Amino acid sequence: MTAVAPGPAGMMTSEVLPARSAASQDWNDILKWGAIGAASIAFLALTGMLVVLDPRPVISGALSLGYVAMIWVPLVLGYTTTKQVVLEGMARNEQGAADVVRGALIGALTGAGMSILAVLVNAFDLRDPLVNWSPELLAKLGFDRGLGFGVIAWIVLGAVLGALGASLHLMPARIAKTLGIVVGTILFVSIFEAFLDDLLEGFGLTFLTDFLYASRGGLTIVSTIVLGIAAALFGMFGSGKSAGLTAKLDAMEAPQRKNANMLIWAAGLAALVLLPIFTGKITNELLANVGIFLLLALGLNIVVGLAGILDLGYVAFFAVGGYTVAILTSPNSPGFSPGLPWWVALIVTVFMAVLAGLLIGAPVIRMRGDYLAIVTLGFGEIIRLLALSDWLKGWFGGAQGITNIPPADFGLFEVKGTDPRSVYYLTLFFVLVAIYVSWRLEGSRLGRAWMAVREDESVAEAMGINTVNIKLAAFVVGAVLASFGGAILSAKVGSIFPTSFLILVSVIILVVVIVGGMGNIAGVIAGSVVLIGVLGGPKQPGLLQEFSTFKLLIYGALLVWMMLKRPEGLIPNARRTRELHQEEFLQDAWLKGEIDTDDDDVADAVDTVVDAVDGEASTGGAPA
Repeated sequence: MTAVAPGPAGMMTSEVLPARSAASQDWNDILKWGAIGAASIAFLALTGMLVVLDPRPVISGALSLGYVAMIWVPLVLGYTTTKQVVLEGMARNEQGAADVVRGALIGALTGAGMSILAVLVNAFDLRDPLVNWSPELLAKLGFDRGLGFGVIAWIVLGAVLGALGASLHLMPARIAKTLGIVVGTILFVSIFEAFLDDLLEGFGLTFLTDFLYASRGGLTIVSTIVLGIAAALFGMFGSGKSAGLTAKLDAMEAPQRKNANMLIWAAGLAALVLLPIFTGKITNELLANVGIFLLLALGLNIVVGLAGILDLGYVAFFAVGGYTVAILTSPNSPGFSPGLPWWVALIVTVFMAVLAGLLIGAPVIRMRGDYLAIVTLGFGEIIRLLALSDWLKGWFGGAQGITNIPPADFGLFEVKGTDPRSVYYLTLFFVLVAIYVSWRLEGSRLGRAWMAVREDESVAEAMGINTVNIKLAAFVVGAVLASFGGAILSAKVGSIFPTSFLILVSVIILVVVIVGGMGNIAGVIAGSVVLIGVLGGPKQPGLLQEFSTFKLLIYGALLVWMMLKRPEGLIPNARRTRELHQEEFLQDAWLKGEIDTDDDDVADAVDTVVDAVDGEASTGGAPA
């Protein structure tokens, strides 16, 4: 059977092979994926998701968030295990009924995991090691209709969802995309009910809220149908226009694309300025929290994303900003208490942050990689323990912290925690300053030196870059931006405690930078919105308040998936994307006949990549 046929001009084309028969299934592979699905869905149930999220309706009287958190597993497995990844020049099997059967079998085995779990919960009492092993879980596993119904229902439901996931490959691409838009719209409008309710009320559209949501929460049956029809119409007739606009933007020349990007940024800024006027305290509080963590993430992006310094003790600079403002402004400061205005204390905070960046950075600056990460992690814990200790209780208040911190007074208005809108605008101002500083630094001589150190410190040093000073500069700039976040936090909360600066804060900020896209300002913004805005910070609630118990579990799963599937981040830096996918680029060029391994074409192709990256950096400075 010929799998590859020669195409025109030496190119290779893929041959489409006949569809597989239902009898030619790979049973070992089906059993493997079925076992993985069964273990996954049972694990999710034992974490408590099914019971904890069940009171939150998605469609009132029909579907709860607890069951949504379970049933996506067979659907996704049915889709992914029947998806063909066909490289250029390789054969592709025509997909048909055999793939649907495969998806159904894997889905049925996945559902069987829940059936087996229901039988085990009914037969054994393992609540000692497994706290969620409870009668409530058994009731939900049986859909509140008994064990026998639950055992059969999970297998049938898993088979149906697995077959549905596999059948998406058989549909026309437009139909499959429309179905995805319909399901996504219904889930979005239902799950983010609190945010949309707050937003619609601010715009005076409470009649829409009354139409969409039932009295006890969740969409009504009628509103679900209407939303589904509207989303389907958009998917069929409107989504192509949005894709066309994206294609036009990508096809623009560099100066035109830069102007278009500036217009997009300006429109986004206008929306950020006007949005809090129409939203209530809940949304403004959420936006303020996102802004504080975004400010921290922008600082860490300079340290990690540009300079390549893995700093796990970044929370230390956050603490420096918070405690400095607290000591200088609070009348309850246990030691030195001058009672300075907030903006005067902020000036002192900048100097303290610079000093902290130098003191922490200087001893460890010659270390690299894992050693540097471990030492900075130690410094982050040292700062917290010093603030907690009885030795410095006369300055930092020990475990009692510093309370009665006055709001930030600017004469015409005050910024305080009881007015989340004012906190948001103050945070937005410092975020804009941080974005501008990051953008200008990235295109500067200092920024290029940081990126050289990130790529290869030894080569950068050989080229005459003073790596010690360059890395210290990154520490200092990152420390100053983080201290701004601490200063805003002290004015917002009105008190500062050592528990506000756990090492977990550093880890979550690092996750924000990695998931968003290291080295890219837009990526860091996206990471902050997705992680902090949707899931919430270490102690701050997000839009999905119901998932607060499972926040770290979702963080970990998302990080693992990102590292495997999209290591460059959600909105990656173009230069970093080419670095991470250079092998794929060269492979594609070879398959297209652009590289002859017997001559110097490989080197020429690499030079082409380098020239493209350099050309991009010279035209815009800021990442696309």
